[in-house]
This record gives sequence, C-alpha cells and structure tokens, in this order.
Amino acid sequence: MVSAKNFGVNIKLGLIPFWGFSPFGYFCLWKKIITMSKSTHFFGQPIYGQLIKSLDREKIIEISRKYGGERYVKSFDGYTHLFTMLYAVIQRFDSLREIETSMTAEVRKLKHIGIDNVPKRSTLSDANARRSEKFFEEVYRDLYEKNKAILSSDSRRNGSEGWIKRLRIIDSTTITLFSNAIFKGVGRHPKTGKKKGGIKVHSVIYANEGVPCDVQFTSAATNDSFMLAPSHYNRNGIVALDRAYINYAKFEELTDRGVVYVTKMKKHLNYETLVDCMYNNPQGLVEYREQVVVFRKDNINHIARIVTYVDIKEGRNPKLVSLLTNDFDMSLETIVAIYRRRWQIESLFKQIKQNFPLRYFYGESANAIKIQIWVTLIANLLLSLLQSSIERNWSFSELATIVRIVLMYYLNLEKFFNQPDADFKKMLAEAAESPPES
Repeated sequence: MVSAKNFGVNIKLGLIPFWGFSPFGYFCLWKKIITMSKSTHFFGQPIYGQLIKSLDREKIIEISRKYGGERYVKSFDGYTHLFTMLYAVIQRFDSLREIETSMTAEVRKLKHIGIDNVPKRSTLSDANARRSEKFFEEVYRDLYEKNKAILSSDSRRNGSEGWIKRLRIIDSTTITLFSNAIFKGVGRHPKTGKKKGGIKVHSVIYANEGVPCDVQFTSAATNDSFMLAPSHYNRNGIVALDRAYINYAKFEELTDRGVVYVTKMKKHLNYETLVDCMYNNPQGLVEYREQVVVFRKDNINHIARIVTYVDIKEGRNPKLVSLLTNDFDMSLETIVAIYRRRWQIESLFKQIKQNFPLRYFYGESANAIKIQIWVTLIANLLLSLLQSSIERNWSFSELATIVRIVLMYYLNLEKFFNQPDADFKKMLAEAAESPPES
C-alpha cells in the first residue's frame, strides 16, 4: 500500500503514480517527470567550453612540446595550464588562492572541457615560473592567424575608406609592476619615492581587425622607436604612430620602401620650409595649413609634409595639431582621418586594462608576468571573435561582464548572446541546477 505521507513526498519530488492490477492486487509505479524548458538556450557544454572551441588541444600540446613544456609533466600539461590561466583571467581573479577555490567548486563542470584535476596553488605557481612564455605567445599568434579573416570581415569595425585595410597602428602601453628589479621603470612612486617597475607592451594592430598582430615586451624605460621596423612593411602600406616614434633614418627608409607614415609633430623640430600654403573654409577662417619641409640630420635629407589643422572636441577648447607625413598625394582631410584612427589602439589598451586583471600578477618572475599578459591577449582575442560572431551589438565591456557571470552555465553561447533579454532570469535559475541530461 502507498501511504498518504509517501504519496505527498513523491509528488513533491516530481514523481507521478501509474496504477495497475496483478493477480496479487493493485500496484503503484512512480515515474519521474522530465520536463523540457521552453528556452532553447540550453547546451551540453558550459559557456567556457564553447568560448575556447577554436583552440585545438592537439595543436596546443604540440606547441608546448616545441618549447619543452611537456618534459617531466605528469598531469599539469600545457593544455591544462593554458585553460586554467584563461579561466582565471576571464574571471578576473587576483590571486592563486581565488583560482584554486573557484576551480574546486566547478570541478565537475571543468571535466567537460578536458580538465580533470584542479591544480594546487603551488603547482600553478611552479608552472608559471618554468613553462616558457614563448608557448603562450605562439598559441596567441596561431589563434590570430586562423581567425584574422573573421575579424577583418566585421563591418561594424571597418570603415568604408579604401585605406582602412592598408593601415597599421603602432603604440605601446606600460603596465606598472610591484618591483623595479625585473623590468626597469621610469619615474618614482609619488609617496614612497621608490623607483617604479614597469613592463612596456609594444603593439601593432590592423585598423580593420582591432587586435594586436604583433606584440613585443620591454622594460618601461625602453624608447618606443625600436618597434618601428621598416622591413616589416610592404609597398602601399600605411602606418599611423605617435610622435615618440619619430626617427628620420627610419622615415627615410619607409619612404624608399613606398610605405606611408602619419605621425604627430614634436615641438622644436628643426627643418627648412620649401612650400607653405593656407586653406580657408567658406567663412574665411583658416582651416588647414600645408607645408613641404626638409629635415637635415647626420647626412639624411628627409622631405616631408606638415599638415596643421584645428582640432575641435566637445567640451574642450580648440587647439592646433600638426601632423607629419611622407605622402604628398592624399587629401588633407584623409591625412587627418588616418591619424585620428589611432584612437583604436588607445581604446584597445583601455579595453584590456579595464576588463582583465593586470594590476595583480600570479607570479613574480619575468616569465610569469609575460605568461599572464599573453593569456590576457588570448582572452581578449576570444571575446573579440565572439563579439564579431553575434548579431546583437554588445560593447566589449558588457560582453566581458556577462561572459564572466555565465561562464560555467550550460547555455547555448550564440543563442544566448543574441537574445538574452526575454528569459535571462529563467535561464540562469534553471541552468544553475545541473547540466542537461543526455
């Protein structure tokens, strides 16, 4: 017989009775009700697993072996190391303890992406010190090369100007470190007076891609101009750069190679003026000044064009800006537009620093610091690819925040980020329970 008490408990558990008759009397069978959610966003793998699907495990292990990363390794191989660090960077963890604690809580879900064991803090610390940062660099470069066509095809990033695809932008950003012992910094701490440490990240991006195609690390005290390598540029290419890169010898070499540069003038440069023209707008006010000049230094006679215009920004007083270029054919408006595209790389640096943990590092060695930066660049590239693949117009910060929140939920990545509003709360509540039954 089925008691009333048992009957009520079973009903609460989602079981329904099926009654039957046998020679021995009536019997009751209980069957679990399996209801399908009305949402179509559920998936058999966490968001994290779908986000990293473009990273091939066999290729990663192959790269790790190339740099000796698989020697004397029992379980914490290059693949596990990479995805542990990616998990930490996306989640914006500040310490090894946070990484271990969070991954321990998610260990069941991590098995779905090939991580069977949660590394101890000491294991991760040792790996960051020993496994070469070159492994992570090559993973980044391989991922970039495989997906650059996707990035360049994103119409939301690309302008209609014909020169956009030819334009590369060079700049650097400095990440302040806790110590001056590893990477020499510039200046001193305003309160303690101690010398600050810093690593300078030199980057090159294509204007129609928005992610670094080349990255180099130096101490913060290194001058930027070393990054300007004329041999890396082909004829008809365009490069926009800050005034820290001004170097007459390199500018002359770029000119000989048929490469256009556009940069901002430094003050107090010595030159001889050959041509000087003023251009007025319809109201009779000076709009542009164009000069053809020659710079003479160390047997170098570099002929260039100076374009001066009035820069007007909302909430700021107008100011004169002078640009330097070796191009004499493009319109004045085009030269200004090319230089204004420099905001892309400034926005990239801001984007990375705001959305990923680069104030605290998981190791104190130069190798560990570089690993964390490379993994941050990989995470930024993965999220940029996600941003390009979805129709909904997410800002990068919004996307990074939501990915962080739902990283280990079993949701269909593409469907969720295209249509998140209708049943957002419902999906989170249901997906938090357990993975879908297969």
